Amino acid sequence: MPSRWRSHRRSTGPEAVSEGAGPLRVLLDMFRAADGHAGIPQESRLLFRGLAMLEDVQLEGLMQSGTRLLSAGLPAPGSARLARMPVNEQAIRLGRLVITIEENRWPPIVTVLYSIASVLRGLCGGSQTLSYFSGPQFRDYLWWRYFARTLPPEDIDLVTRIGFRVARMPWVAMQLCGYVPDKVGLPVLYPRLDTSNVDVLIAQTPFPASVSGRTALVVRYHDTFPVTTPYTIGERHYHQAFHYQALRHNVAKRAWFACVSEATRQDLLSLFPQVADRSVAIHNMVSHHYFDELSTPERVPEILKMRRVESPHVPAGDERASPAPDYLLVVSRFELRKNHLAVLAAWEHLRSTRFPALQLITVGNVDAHQDATLEKFRPWIEKGLVHMLEKVPSPELRLLYKHARATICPSVAEGFDYAGVEAMRCGGIVVASDIPVHREIYADAAVYFKPHDHGEAVHAIESVIDPAQVARRDELVARGAAVSARYLSDAIMPQWQQFLRTLAVGRSGRS
Repeated sequence: MPSRWRSHRRSTGPEAVSEGAGPLRVLLDMFRAADGHAGIPQESRLLFRGLAMLEDVQLEGLMQSGTRLLSAGLPAPGSARLARMPVNEQAIRLGRLVITIEENRWPPIVTVLYSIASVLRGLCGGSQTLSYFSGPQFRDYLWWRYFARTLPPEDIDLVTRIGFRVARMPWVAMQLCGYVPDKVGLPVLYPRLDTSNVDVLIAQTPFPASVSGRTALVVRYHDTFPVTTPYTIGERHYHQAFHYQALRHNVAKRAWFACVSEATRQDLLSLFPQVADRSVAIHNMVSHHYFDELSTPERVPEILKMRRVESPHVPAGDERASPAPDYLLVVSRFELRKNHLAVLAAWEHLRSTRFPALQLITVGNVDAHQDATLEKFRPWIEKGLVHMLEKVPSPELRLLYKHARATICPSVAEGFDYAGVEAMRCGGIVVASDIPVHREIYADAAVYFKPHDHGEAVHAIESVIDPAQVARRDELVARGAAVSARYLSDAIMPQWQQFLRTLAVGRSGRS
């Protein structure tokens, strides 16, 4: 296996997570891993892989749908009910569950009635049972649905041999159990999950449910933006309400928070200072797909043609234009806080002065609410000088990072910002907005500018794309290789081990 993706050492001896107490039983929320390539989906897959490598962790994944009521999975492994169930019936039941993940099976009223019953059960002291999903027939499905977009093929056996639990109630329905009562002045009515045989449940967003008393809930906290900058996100009203109500509930229920950066942790503490002793910063991991390889920019024009955004909000580019391999790169979702206009303005200035051949490439989904911003890009897109791409596979993105004159990370707010780390792993140059999280993550391996200062942005970019700055570029590449290595699995998973030891001590106190 390449050294860029070495297996993490298994924990043994006195460094074990819960020495002498048996493995720590961890349930990892994989709801977000079913969709998307980067961000939270990628973090979910990488964390699952990392936890699966730890001998003293007994890992399971948690299945759930956003809007669909799922069929029941299997009874608990080793139970009398499962022993009485013929193998063919087990396969049929799991197949029905897969079908409900992929398509709606019941009319909305069935989902509503099931959700109401789950809430009433919780009010009466009961809880929602989590059924099970496991079986060799469905390993290919697990790989395709949850892991293939991030992990290497050699990890198939590692991650698909692990069992999953099934939460039947849709995630949105759980969220509405907090949203609707709050709108009419009632306490939140989140359902309760039966996690009595789970030591730690790790959720990838504020979690809209309660867990059993002996289970430590850990919220993998990515950012406070639905609360602190709601004007920068889509579906603002619901996103803000869902995030805040579940977050407030988790805080009240004494959840732990594993924040993706210290900057994010400080933002969380500005809202809920009472979680200072229940919060840590553990950075995201970078995917194995990003590494420095020998390549040429010859495929860049082909990538620009094949991966163009197809949206009524984005005009078609001029296919007659011959894209030059001299470009700036921005990799982020096209939304307000990502500050794309600052890059556009700087690029226009650089192109009109010293760098007439310089082009601009953006990679990321386009928020439909950004019509006014897109209008600024329209003339350049139509001329074939600005290229907006989406759904770019990692090998192609690796090439774009490698051959960009610079990758620009211009955001006014971020929780972590993968793009700069990925660019550094690929041997690229990073120019970033001077915000706390960028200073924390990129350290001295980037050139910084004030996010709203056009002149500073121009100067920062010019300082690294100037042909006379070869030595400066080489220095930044070397620093980037060292800094980005901090986010490899080998560096991050020991931090998770240490954190889990803390929770294991708490488990011993509850036993």
